[in-house]
Amino acid sequence: MRAPGEINTRDQELTQGSIGRAIFKMSWPMLLIMLFNFIVGFTDIYVAGLLGSEVQAAVGFIEQLYFLLVILANAISTGSVAIVSRAAGAGDMAKARDASRQSLGFGMLIAVVLMAAGLGLTEIIVSVAGFPEEIFHMAVVFLRIFAVSLGFNYFLIISNAVLRALGTPQKPLLSMGIYAALNVVLDFVLVFGLGPFPHLGYAGIALATTISVVVATAVNVLFFVNLGWASLFRSLLRMTRHYVHRLVNISWPMALVMIAWNAGTVVLYNILARLREGHIEAMAAYATGLRIEAILFMPAFALNMAASVLVGQNLGAQRADRAVRVGWQIAITSATLLAGMAVPLFIFAPQAASLLTGDPMVLRETVTYLHYNLLATPLMAFSLSFGGGLQGAGDTRGVMLVIIFAMWLVRMPLAYILGIELDWGPRGVWTAMITSMAIQGTLMCLRFHLGKWKTLKV
Repeated sequence: MRAPGEINTRDQELTQGSIGRAIFKMSWPMLLIMLFNFIVGFTDIYVAGLLGSEVQAAVGFIEQLYFLLVILANAISTGSVAIVSRAAGAGDMAKARDASRQSLGFGMLIAVVLMAAGLGLTEIIVSVAGFPEEIFHMAVVFLRIFAVSLGFNYFLIISNAVLRALGTPQKPLLSMGIYAALNVVLDFVLVFGLGPFPHLGYAGIALATTISVVVATAVNVLFFVNLGWASLFRSLLRMTRHYVHRLVNISWPMALVMIAWNAGTVVLYNILARLREGHIEAMAAYATGLRIEAILFMPAFALNMAASVLVGQNLGAQRADRAVRVGWQIAITSATLLAGMAVPLFIFAPQAASLLTGDPMVLRETVTYLHYNLLATPLMAFSLSFGGGLQGAGDTRGVMLVIIFAMWLVRMPLAYILGIELDWGPRGVWTAMITSMAIQGTLMCLRFHLGKWKTLKV
């Protein structure tokens, strides 16, 4: 009988045996988790729409603001995966446990600071964010409720990453499944006051998310206790300067990537808004196309997260050659899978776009957007796969340099030149997008192939 927290033979299949089986084990739970998150977001917007366009606008706007608040949690989770997966791959579960404890503690400290700011400066934050007067009060209510759950959300995001890094993605799958099911049910129950529950109106949407996050966090706590890591919570805030430095060193580039990517999306909207003709239709087509692509790229993001764990664990097991094979096999699998999905979407783009818009001009431009961007799907799949492998190896600076170069030194200037200066209109912007995606995929592939990541210390 193994001791609590000790790796068993089954866990070692991530560093031994069939690479295909290891990829499947790590990726399918992540695909379902992303599907759960998509369903929650869709339900929030749907229920908000039943209450009115103002509520729907407030929910959509505040979700973007809330994403900014959890960027640091997502960045810390990337650093945690790199460090914890390396320790787990080496079979050093004591080191993995200590790294997990300090990652969670560091995340909680940041969450407390952000929670205090969210509660104490709510109206100022909402005002600076530029919420219209009609939805200002609703946004304040949403942000205050979300701020209360911020600590739980940080714990949930980082603990999910830790459990994934240990090679047990089924655990976060269960907690996120409970989160999604509870959130969907509570959206209707709390908003409309079904059964014995009070009628809370739009505030019920935020409260449903808060309750669901708390419950999912409790489930992850139970997972750690069952793993024999109950001691983790007794010294959660005891951190060493050395570990925090390592964690921050790996995490900050990913925080910058997320900020740069989202800022780039905003700037691209601005460029589209300045087109001479068809700017409104182009902006609507961009928003619609992004939503369709989000579904298409779900498998690629699942494989991205699988790559980070598998590369990290194999490096920890001193099997760099296998880590290279894992990266390439995931990249080829992802590119093949997405190409297979992109072909029917390319053919039936009008039917897919018509599900989200009924405006003939927006529909036509959305189809054009999809036809352009689907051409770069295989290279974008390569970027996501190799990017995940590099993150698992701790080469987050390399990932940052590639993405920021492609986004800010290729896509933005080229979109402006082609779309506005040369007056190509929306097609100029779409051309800039596929050009940047092709360059990003090529550079990420080259970065992985050069192999400097194999000798990084994390």
